[in-house]
Amino acid sequence: MVQSDEDKLIDQIIERDLDAAIQKGKALDLLPAAQSVRYDDKSGRVVVDLDNGCIFAFPANRAQGLEDATAEDLSRIEIWGAGQDLFWPRLDVDLSVQGLLAGLFGTKAYMDKQRAAKAGATKSVRKSTAARQNGAKGGRPRKSA
Repeated sequence: MVQSDEDKLIDQIIERDLDAAIQKGKALDLLPAAQSVRYDDKSGRVVVDLDNGCIFAFPANRAQGLEDATAEDLSRIEIWGAGQDLFWPRLDVDLSVQGLLAGLFGTKAYMDKQRAAKAGATKSVRKSTAARQNGAKGGRPRKSA
């Protein structure tokens, strides 16, 4: 059977993409991957057994998309991408193992919001003093229209 030029081009693209995927896969072999995962209802943590023998756990309520999930939803976890991703199908949440290991529990915007909330709740003598001084001046200046 003679291939058309279009079929030949498609075969070349597939071959190129396959080679790139194989190279990416080899690079991923150097990274720790999830071997098994479970939700521990008592501690509220997701526990990940890595293929290098280490165990990693994180509080589910700290991760984007898992904050308000039920224990039943949290317990249904799948490992995807050769152990590089954790997926909660009932919640449609996908988190990277490498990101979690780096302490990233969501997107940059989500993490920034979490940091800002934590910073705003921080109490210190310096912050209290500044608040009292601003209050003595009439409080926070109004935004101009």
